[in-house]
Order: sequence, then C-alpha cells, then structure tokens
Amino acid sequence: MRVHSFPPEVGPHARVLVLGSMPGAASLAMQKYYGNARNHFWRVIYGLFGLSPDEDYEARLAFAKERGIALWDTIASCQREGSLDANIREELPNDIPGLLEEHPGIRCIACNGTKSHDSFRKSFGSLPEQNGLTLLKLPSTSPIPTPAMRTTEDRIEAWRILLPYLNPLETT
Repeated sequence: MRVHSFPPEVGPHARVLVLGSMPGAASLAMQKYYGNARNHFWRVIYGLFGLSPDEDYEARLAFAKERGIALWDTIASCQREGSLDANIREELPNDIPGLLEEHPGIRCIACNGTKSHDSFRKSFGSLPEQNGLTLLKLPSTSPIPTPAMRTTEDRIEAWRILLPYLNPLETT
C-alpha cells in the first residue's frame, strides 16, 4: 500500500528540522506526528526541558514550534505494509531543500533514526555541508528497544545534543 507523509510543521523561529522516515500506521490513522502512544518522541522533546508532554496534540505542536523544532519526514511517499522502516519500498523524498530555502533559520537537521538518515543521504547527499548546516543521526524514538536505547531516559540523553540549537522558550 502506498502511504504519504504529513505536511511539515514549521514555526517562525525554526532552528532544528527533525526528520522522521515515514509515519507509522497508528500515526497515519490519527493524522498526527508521533501519534503512537508508545513512541518516545514527545516524551523526549519535553524531557529535554524537564517537562512531561501535554495531552493535547495541538499543544504539543505549539511546544515544539516555540522551542524552534520543525517536524517533517524524509520520505514523501512509499510502499509499506505495517509500520516498520524495513518494509519501506519505492520511496519518494519530500522537498527538503525547498523547505530549507523557505526557512533559512534552520541550522540543524536531526534525523530520527537510521532509515531517516540513510534516506536523507541517498536523496540529498552533501546538502547540509554545502549549506553550513549540521546533520545529526539520532537514535530512533520508535517504541522498539535496542541494546543501547531501552528507555525514554536513554533517548533523552542522546537527544541532548539538540539543546544548543533550541530556544528555551520563545513567544510567537
């Protein structure tokens, strides 16, 4: 089945573009970034600031935007059954260069997991280096544990590398 990613969520003070690979089945059904309650993403983003996530999705998006975090996916559409990145086939990329051109304040691209990073490199090569951007490959916030990333706290610690790029709190 061909699945499609969501439009980007970008605020006026975007400094970091967090790129997933492709939303999982639960997120697609809900039409929400990181909609699967077991995904660590929102707990990690709030945890970077010592907070617990808001229950309301719109409040979560506002929280991210206020802190300079933009959300999108490396892949615009692909063939995939289920939610596993390993099942992704026939991927087409999102227009990340176009987004970066529209939002020149973005200084860092943070790939949420290996598939996002590998797809980004395959489609866009040395785009970050050519534009003076930092490209980071961060551990996936997927609920599937790995030997190094078992808990939300493990992921928060790894994602702390984003803090120098983020806004403690900016009002819009």
